[in-house]
Amino acid sequence: ELMNEDINIHSWPCSYYLDTNKQWVSGRLSLTPVAIKFTADKTGELLVNFHLSSISEIKKESSNLIFSSLTILEKNTKHWFSSLQPSRNVVFNILEHFWREQLLSSQGAAGAEAAALQTTKGKELTGLLTGSQKRLEDTAKVLHYQGEQFDNIMRGLNKIEGDMDVADRLLTELESPSWWPFSSKLWKAPLEAKPKETATVSDSKNQEGIIIRIPVIITHRTDSNVKPGKLTLFTSGLEISDCNAQVIHRFESKDVDDIKVHTPYEISVRQRFIGKPDTSYRLLSAKMPEAIPILEMQFSKKIQFLEDALGFVGARKSPQVDLGTSIWQAATGLLGGVVQPSTPAGGREGTDNDQVQLQKHEKVSQEEAKELKQILQKLKSLALETEAELERQDEALDSITTSVDRATMNIDKQNRRMKKLT
Repeated sequence: ELMNEDINIHSWPCSYYLDTNKQWVSGRLSLTPVAIKFTADKTGELLVNFHLSSISEIKKESSNLIFSSLTILEKNTKHWFSSLQPSRNVVFNILEHFWREQLLSSQGAAGAEAAALQTTKGKELTGLLTGSQKRLEDTAKVLHYQGEQFDNIMRGLNKIEGDMDVADRLLTELESPSWWPFSSKLWKAPLEAKPKETATVSDSKNQEGIIIRIPVIITHRTDSNVKPGKLTLFTSGLEISDCNAQVIHRFESKDVDDIKVHTPYEISVRQRFIGKPDTSYRLLSAKMPEAIPILEMQFSKKIQFLEDALGFVGARKSPQVDLGTSIWQAATGLLGGVVQPSTPAGGREGTDNDQVQLQKHEKVSQEEAKELKQILQKLKSLALETEAELERQDEALDSITTSVDRATMNIDKQNRRMKKLT
């Protein structure tokens, strides 16, 4: 998995009923991608720690002695949580969402078992390839940092161009004021307004293609106002709706001022206004890692990854997805001779007798060969991404050069116009 299992998705102050001492203990209830934990405030002791997959039921309960409590049935043990802040409903909605979405997999446990069975030869080969992978990842990080500097320069140049457009409009108004009888505004403005309106309507109708739709937990303005819903990404923007498919708010691409990625599972979308409150929504979802790369492509100049989400960016810079049949064939061909020297490269798995013979000659097992294939795949992916990043940075340098020349010319032009006005 790309995600770190120790990521703290959310935590809430609350009280936990410690059955052994028959008393309530104050502390914090925490949610990670794979587990639920409770840590006592006074002692710092971890009193609760169990896997999400072991949960049988999550309920809102109360009794004569316990009011507004949340109960979690884990195997045969019932855990009671009370005094939840900001409210019981908020905690219930988030826990129930992640439990329902099953943000879990058994790949981690299977990988640990496979590592324990590795032979000495397999460990040696894996160590060599892992060292190479680490070197290439370090190089990719440096290259990525350099690319970010180029992106920052481009954003600064884009802002300069935007400021120059504003300066041009203001200078035009000063050069030809509206009260001047020969002003071009008296006859040009009405002609320009109609085509823009029709173009906007036609564009919004043609750009309604749905890219992805995921379930989310929606927070609007206050933490206590939390409810489940859906996030839909279109080619023309994004839409937030409730469980009944009623639209809560729709952001067109031009309306989005910034998107902040707080964690791999939580983002906030904001539209700024002058003279009235901003429109801002905070969205939490177990499926958010699938939507963030799409948001990054659509809003590359407006998206910001905060500190807790930087690991997510780094993980995606070392892709673990399948790049196609050719990579698998290359990995199989290289390892075929190591695993089964007597069979053609990329051939079928051997019989039980072949496995015994391999063990006698200290060859790698099939599980180790599979792991080596995955490492080779990562190396190939890193190399391809490094090449693509270098090409992108070459194009960025060309764009920066062109933008600097254009900005210099615009600044000189506006300076000359301002000197004429003074």
